[in-house]
Amino acid sequence: MNLVRKHILSIDPYEAGKPIEEIKRQLGLKEVIKLASNENPLGPSPKAVQAIKKNLSKINRYPDSNGFYLKKKLAKSFALTPANIVLGNGSDELIDIIIKTFVEEDEHILTADGTFLEYKIISQVKGRIVITVPLRYFRYDLGAIKKMITKKTKVIFISNPNNPTGTYVTRLELEDFMRDLPPDVLLVMDEAYDTFIDVNDFPNSLSYIRDKNIIVLRTFSKAYGLAGLRVGFAATRPEFASYMEIARQPFNVNLLAQAAATAALDDKKFLNKSKRIISEGKAYLYDTLAGMGVAYVPSVTNFILIDTGKESVGVFKEMLKYGVIVRDMKQYGFKNFIRVTIGTKRENERFIKVLKKIL
Repeated sequence: MNLVRKHILSIDPYEAGKPIEEIKRQLGLKEVIKLASNENPLGPSPKAVQAIKKNLSKINRYPDSNGFYLKKKLAKSFALTPANIVLGNGSDELIDIIIKTFVEEDEHILTADGTFLEYKIISQVKGRIVITVPLRYFRYDLGAIKKMITKKTKVIFISNPNNPTGTYVTRLELEDFMRDLPPDVLLVMDEAYDTFIDVNDFPNSLSYIRDKNIIVLRTFSKAYGLAGLRVGFAATRPEFASYMEIARQPFNVNLLAQAAATAALDDKKFLNKSKRIISEGKAYLYDTLAGMGVAYVPSVTNFILIDTGKESVGVFKEMLKYGVIVRDMKQYGFKNFIRVTIGTKRENERFIKVLKKIL
């Protein structure tokens, strides 16, 4: 089609997890569980829900384009200043803003194979060149990535922990990687799953903002249970943040999302309960999968990458028939793997029951 930019036609678009209602409608099922998109199985933060109800009568007004109160609360929560923070309509928009702000058309973006697909897809949509480096034992190979840096490299995206493998880059690995990085290269640490971390050597990426060319991405979609509202933030040096604000669309984070996220930051009880449910569910799935002889990649997140030993699309389709939505990993290059979100006790048990039937 002549009206469309040529490179758009060659892009493999992002395949989102199937919605529960769509599967019910398509297959005529009354009960469906979704373990595909790494959402919080407990639902949203109750304090966030209260904040949404309180602000419903205000939705005839545009939201605060600068997100004053949410930035103020984020700054207090993470020992930042509001000038360090850029709000986004989820992490996806922040990735888009970063590329628009910093990457010229003839410059390169560097990341890994087998990582969050949107780094590559958003870059391709904008006509930018993406260089990818294979994972090593399901982990980012920072040494190999560093060797691929050229004079054309502008931004490096690292998903930490990595989606979809659940592995992570340690503090020492990251510090070694940042040592001697070219001064005109920007490092982006996408930490969507940081809240679930239960290891001692995970890097405190926010502590590097003052001295390094680094942007840290965080989201309210996972642990806080606000995926449907689409709200996240980038933390970086004030000068970088100010450039991103120029590229950001006004009113990009809606009024209800701002109110909910601000309230969710105070809901420590909900956050702790979510972490406990994930930890217990992970232990159950590890033990059960091991007993079944099914291989998996140990994860520090709320999801597990599982080797079914069979073609993943087929496993995905078979599980749908039983009302269990998981994520096949073919688009990520893991043809025999599925990614499963850790759910409630009941959801985890149902997943295992169906998996046993299929395998």
